[in-house]
Formats: sequence, C-alpha cells, structure tokens
Amino acid sequence: MGHSAAVCDHRASFELTKDWNGIEQVELRNPQGASTRVSLYGGQVLSWRNERGEELLFTSSKSIFKSPKAMRGGISICFPQFGNCGSPDQNGFARNKIWTIENNPPPLHPNDSVGKSFVDLLLKPAEEDLKCWPHSFELRLRVALASDGNLILISRVRNINGKPFSFSFSYHTHFSVSDISEVRVEGLETLDYLDNLCQKERFTEQGDAITFESEVDRVYLSSPQCVAVLDHEKKRTYVIRKEGLPDIVVWNPWEKKSKAMADFGDEEYKQMVCVAGAAIENKITLKPREEWTGRIELAAVPSSFCTDFLDPHLNFF
Repeated sequence: MGHSAAVCDHRASFELTKDWNGIEQVELRNPQGASTRVSLYGGQVLSWRNERGEELLFTSSKSIFKSPKAMRGGISICFPQFGNCGSPDQNGFARNKIWTIENNPPPLHPNDSVGKSFVDLLLKPAEEDLKCWPHSFELRLRVALASDGNLILISRVRNINGKPFSFSFSYHTHFSVSDISEVRVEGLETLDYLDNLCQKERFTEQGDAITFESEVDRVYLSSPQCVAVLDHEKKRTYVIRKEGLPDIVVWNPWEKKSKAMADFGDEEYKQMVCVAGAAIENKITLKPREEWTGRIELAAVPSSFCTDFLDPHLNFF
C-alpha cells in the first residue's frame, strides 16, 4: 500500500501492525528512541513515549477498546461535538469510526514535514453519520513525531457540502502523572471558565495555578497559545502549544466518579489529568469549500526548563 510514503525522515521507523481486534495501528519512532502509536479506530493516539521509553499518556487498565466504545485514555479526537449531553455520543462520532491512511493528502506548510516522521489519516462520513449529522466533510489528521520527541497533531476539517455547518472540536489528551495532588496547571490564571459541575455556569479563575483536591470538569475560555502541566514529584512539565483552539478543557473525575465508570480504575484518577486544546464555546462555522485547521504540539521537559517553553515569542509551528 506504500504506507512508507507518509514518512519524510528516512531514519525514523514507521510500522503498521494490528491490535487484538484486528484494527490497524501505526507506530512512529524517531532516531533518538521516542515513539508514538496511533490507532485507525478513532484516529486515537494510544501511546507517546520519550527516548527513555517512559509512557507520557495515561490509559486506563480497565479501558474497553472495542466498537462502539472509544478507549479511555490517550488522545481522542472529539468531533463534531464535545460534551453534548443530549447526544447518544456526547463527544462526537469521529472517535468511534475507522479512519484510513491517506498517502497523498493536500499539502500542509513545509515546516509540518521537515525533521518529523508522520502519518496522515482521513475520515469521511458514512451514511449512518449523515443521518445524525447531515453534513459532508473531510477530517484529516496528521500525527507527527519530531526529532526532539515532541508530539504534533494537526487536524483539518473541510466542508464539501452545499451549505455551511458548525462543529466543536477537542484533542482529549490524558497525561500520565505521578500523583494528581502534586500537579498544577499554569497559564489559565484570571481566565473565565464554564464549570460542567455547575450546569456550565461561568466563573473566573481566582488561583495563581489550578490544583486538584476534588473533581474538576471545566472549559477555560480564550486561553493563551501555551499552557503548562507541572508534575512536581516527577519534576516533569508537559507543555501544550496550540493553534486554532481557543479553549482548554481541564478534567479529573476524582474518587466518586471513577468508581462509577466501568472503564476506569477506582484509584486511577490519581495517575492522570486531562488538559485538552479545544474549540467549544464558540463553534467553528465553515462555508462550502472552506477549511479549518487546529493543531497542538506537546513537549515533556524537565520542570527546570519549562520557563523557556512558556516564552510567548517562541513559535513552535
């Protein structure tokens, strides 16, 4: 099938395998030994490891990875809606569909290819999708691994319809942490947020950082391009840089909610935090033949270096 055409760095490996359900997965590996694995089921990133082989994404040990259920963990693609409680799938159908590998996608900016190994995936609506969301679209996803081990996800939604449509989007990213009580999220100070635990009521963040002592389920609005998740015990900082995604979702289910979820361990809330680039409050509207691009770049760095990554003048893209 010529899948290797999707890789630009000949020193990086690109391996196509199948999971226990027979669904194809792509593993990318850079010369330094960092890796990422993405499933064609949902276009979901299942693993992201640094050059020492340490897993940086959380996946529940009780996760159910079988249609029609999206796996609990990794990075899932939430489209065309997110958190719509009146919907059978409140986070959209894209994460429950089989995507295809696209060998010759429409070109991205040259910087999105240089020095990176990557795979391009494509999702188009099936007839059943058009019944619940009657819009013709093409959703492209590039998953790329840079030479420095950073993970880059670039999504493009194109309207191939005869009429405009609107959608929400989120890269629902579950980070692996040592202990949630040792975690703080920086970069969201003074922002307004919608609290999903209070009927989406709007509040203003009062703390100098977000820390966790109970369940948190919020959408921070008009957030900066760069947000940091500090894990004090591991002395590791996750840096999230984003474009086209004005909002940030912050979620941890805490103890009571964890026990109520069949696909989540009772104590696993201690080892994860979800901090996700998203477009939720103001939906994205595309006219016919218009295209939207949203991207994130994730870095995992020693905490002592994180101030460099938070420099707003640095351009990752």
